[in-house]
Amino acid sequence: MIPAAFDYRRAASLDDALSALSGGDAKVIAGGMSLLPLMKLRLAQPSKLVDIGNLSELRGDGPTADGGWEIGALTTYSEALAATKLDFTRACVEGIGDVQVRNRGTVGGAISHADPASDLPALLLALDYSAVLRSSRGERTVPLDGFFKGPFETDMAPDEILVKLVRGPLPAGADGSYQKMAHPASGYSIVGVCAVVGSSGGSISHARVAVTGVGQVAYRAKAVESALVGSDGSAGAVASAAAHATDGQDVNSDIYADRAYRARMAEVYVRRAIDAALGR
Repeated sequence: MIPAAFDYRRAASLDDALSALSGGDAKVIAGGMSLLPLMKLRLAQPSKLVDIGNLSELRGDGPTADGGWEIGALTTYSEALAATKLDFTRACVEGIGDVQVRNRGTVGGAISHADPASDLPALLLALDYSAVLRSSRGERTVPLDGFFKGPFETDMAPDEILVKLVRGPLPAGADGSYQKMAHPASGYSIVGVCAVVGSSGGSISHARVAVTGVGQVAYRAKAVESALVGSDGSAGAVASAAAHATDGQDVNSDIYADRAYRARMAEVYVRRAIDAALGR
């Protein structure tokens, strides 16, 4: 439970942090809720930690001029909880960790860590967020759909820092729900589903369904979305769409849920999330 030796540098600015990441095996640390346990187990052994926890330029959570939303990478779960206007976002964040974790853990840290059972990636995928990444080479914006490459692996280069997360406005009339089958001890998702659904003219016009805890990464269940859009949103249509919850996925199997059970629960929780988003 003792980490390997490492150098430590507290960044005075974002540019200072980016400079410290150039070359070597450095890791960024902010809240430390995910990285430090891995270091204690020696599953991660960075040669240097670059502490960005005091960079006020990476904080903030609020609406954008176009009606969308922006979250600074160092925004804590508690700060995100206080700022959100969406009930289903509040329900999701309230189920993450305990008070200490929510007060210290950061939104950017959760997305960068890419734990395949983390709740936040599914929530932000369903809301069509993008990650804004910066390095000494410049800045780029990457949709979260495709950002998660594997367990604890993202599209972020070693010299990049996630500075904020951004999305456009929600479609008119769209609502959402986060439904979770939680591990009773850790609170992590055995299955977690976020659905954001909108209707127009008696049929489903917008559907985003994201799943965590089931596959190698949090993912958009696009076959579910395709089956749902254009349907009448009836119980039968939702059940038929939910049957595609794990299409194309290598479903996880472990001591908490084998592959068949987890796949079945993914279908059940997708249906529940869509029904709740539709107000049923």
